[in-house]
Amino acid sequence: MAEPHKINPQSLSDYLDVMSKTTFQSGISWKVVDAKWPSTQEAFHGFDPEIVAGFAESELDQLTNDTRVIRNRRKLEAVVANARRMLELEREHGSFRNYLRSHGGFDQTAADLKKQFKFMGEHGTYYFMYVVGEEVPEYEEWSAARRLTPQVPKS
Repeated sequence: MAEPHKINPQSLSDYLDVMSKTTFQSGISWKVVDAKWPSTQEAFHGFDPEIVAGFAESELDQLTNDTRVIRNRRKLEAVVANARRMLELEREHGSFRNYLRSHGGFDQTAADLKKQFKFMGEHGTYYFMYVVGEEVPEYEEWSAARRLTPQVPKS
């Protein structure tokens, strides 16, 4: 597996973009998600959390019929719910980065991410934290400690 590209998040949109990609990658070929990502970003208005959090049922209905995106209704709803929760946590902590760093370590942060956000499992949480530049253990050590099968993108 190629190592994912780390980013230095400049806004809440950057965090929502990475988290949403994690949501869509759950159980789907990474190549499919990557191929649709530019049009998914467009459909979600660059993952501006204020806009996404305000999506109405009618907008979700439109997205479930939009071939530019992965049309899984539960995942589309999760992106909206995650945007809303991300905005709440940013208000509570002053910034989303402050929220991520308020837990005292990787395991505590990962556990809270899985609790606070939809479609954030073991691998997705690790991937999210890695890509947004938070401290994570070495992947091989982390997956071995959890007896997880390393995730390799599906061709």
